[in-house]
Amino acid sequence: MALVMIVIRDMADRFHGFLSSTMLEVAPNVFVSPRMNQGARERVWQVLTDWHGNIPQGSAVMVWRDLNAVGGVGISHLGDPPRELIEADGMWLVRRRTSS
Repeated sequence: MALVMIVIRDMADRFHGFLSSTMLEVAPNVFVSPRMNQGARERVWQVLTDWHGNIPQGSAVMVWRDLNAVGGVGISHLGDPPRELIEADGMWLVRRRTSS
């Protein structure tokens, strides 16, 4: 089990309420869970994804420890603009993905 953090921006109140019921809100719209397993993390993200499909407003990003991902950090994103981690000259950078 690893730390999971979700940050939401400009989303409907139901997102805030749901995340408040499953995670600790450490700052406005910043939610953490110190010991969330993969199954719980995927279920929480699926709820957010389903709701965002019905109310496509705002954005959310979730990060967690993933030793198989670039930089050891897994990232999931809803809304615009999506981001991804890349390695460049030994540094970790966040790049906005563009749809082309």
